[in-house]
Amino acid sequence: MAKTFASQGDLAAKKETFTELAPGVYCLTAEGDPNSGVIVGEDGVMVIDARATPAMAQGLIARIREVTDKPIRHVVLTHYHAVRVLGASAYGASEIIASETTRDLIVERGAQDMASEIQRFPRLFQAAETIPGLTWPTLTFSDRVVVWMGGREVHIVHAGRGHTAGDTVVWLPREKVMFAGDLVEYGATPYCGDAYFTDWPATLDRIRAFGATAMVPGRGEALTTAEAVERAIAETREFLEALTAVVRDCVGRGLTLDRVFAEAMERLSPRFGHWVIFQHCMPFDVSRCFDEMSGIVHPRIWTAERDLEMWRALEG
Repeated sequence: MAKTFASQGDLAAKKETFTELAPGVYCLTAEGDPNSGVIVGEDGVMVIDARATPAMAQGLIARIREVTDKPIRHVVLTHYHAVRVLGASAYGASEIIASETTRDLIVERGAQDMASEIQRFPRLFQAAETIPGLTWPTLTFSDRVVVWMGGREVHIVHAGRGHTAGDTVVWLPREKVMFAGDLVEYGATPYCGDAYFTDWPATLDRIRAFGATAMVPGRGEALTTAEAVERAIAETREFLEALTAVVRDCVGRGLTLDRVFAEAMERLSPRFGHWVIFQHCMPFDVSRCFDEMSGIVHPRIWTAERDLEMWRALEG
């Protein structure tokens, strides 16, 4: 395991890339840091995933202003994790959109998650003092909402349980571009601390059925062909199913969590150990999978205290 807790030792700046996927459709990627999306419509701009702090959001705003002077009207939260949402206030958007389940998760665990993630990711929470508090949606939906940005049609879809209970994808049917949030990763380890391992593969099947020819994963470079999209979905599923198989086997043999973690690291590192944030994610991923395979259906809340207790236990 990494000597420093989570990503506290990951302090090197990442190179950011702003890519146009279709006319007026962009993404900001940063060598495995959380991605964000931008859609420019006739009357304004939509931002997908707001970054971790208002100060961090300014970097994305500067990129937006390189391509349009239209007002930022909508911010979409693909899920509730602090690193994705706490920069929302910087955009001055009139609408912050999320699934109803995501709002429920913010009520239930948003404050604890904020403290936990700031502790884990100091580099991503630059100027954390600029965060005004939790980010609250102003518009929620149960299954799907369609936003018309002039003539541009944007579908915001609660895809199903996976990375969290409330995961949302943003789909442009005309352009066949999808913003997948953390349901799909590319060359980056899925974070599964709040996941539903049993449900996630079926959610990936629903994402595949859209037939996207370009996709922005939660982490990793933009995917600009149907083949690349399929590869990212398949590799995400491969990781989830490999981890589930190992942990289910270990739980069936009655192993304790520390022994399950050691076996999972041994068996998964050769295939996935080079992926971004593998060392960071695996303690949380194994802990959640251990719970689910032991019959705990809904993820337990991570707190800053629980984070450190788990890390010390597995490190020992």
